[in-house]
Amino acid sequence: MKSEITISELAKLMNVSVHQIRYFEEKGVLLPAYIDHNQYRMYSMDQVYQLAQILLLRKLDVPVQSVKDCMGSYSADQYRQLLHQSLREVDKELQRLKELQQFIDKVLQEQQNFSSQLNHYQMKRRETTFLTRWIEMSPGTKLNAKILAEQTKHVTNLFESDIHYVSDDSSAITLYMEAQAPGDLALPGGEYLSTQRLVREDDELDHLIEQFCDYADAHSYVISGPVIIIERSYLSLFSSNEMHYELLALINSDGIA
Repeated sequence: MKSEITISELAKLMNVSVHQIRYFEEKGVLLPAYIDHNQYRMYSMDQVYQLAQILLLRKLDVPVQSVKDCMGSYSADQYRQLLHQSLREVDKELQRLKELQQFIDKVLQEQQNFSSQLNHYQMKRRETTFLTRWIEMSPGTKLNAKILAEQTKHVTNLFESDIHYVSDDSSAITLYMEAQAPGDLALPGGEYLSTQRLVREDDELDHLIEQFCDYADAHSYVISGPVIIIERSYLSLFSSNEMHYELLALINSDGIA
């Protein structure tokens, strides 16, 4: 009774495809023990262990072209270095997946909030938010692709972030991004008047700000500081050709009805 197995039996044993084993043979990293008189490739325990090592090295992202060198010449110390490097890559990937999970949670939560508050005014309590300056635009200027491209301060994953538009007394607009620590501007904690809106054209924002201020006046809310516009472009996944904005203004505690 033969102690060797065929290529299909080896593939089933190691949970890989026959094509993959043939590819390893083509690259010279795994050869059969012998080819029998029927031209069947036959594999012994030596090849089973070799294939196990090849699959482990591939799992560690060692290129097929380098596998043969690893198996033939790597020392124990080199293998330890390889495993440590792979561990660092795994840690980076875990961090990436954690950040992706947090972003997906954020999008789902923001979309739920937006849907429930769309076109309504409400008071909301906000903690202090730190912002860092990103783009400054002169009065009357609208954000466009050219302005974005000319920025020396590029933002990673720009449109996955909340962009804050803040105007000053001269009507100039400064765009800010949220920061983890004190930055260029701090939005103080307190009670904020808020409304969430869908906007198709930028010009609609001016009209919405007027409506927002009129609503505050009509309800005797005293606005303290500028009206903040927050753009959440990632929510456009849910509304084709429309941008999601939140208008915010800190209300003086003496002016809350």
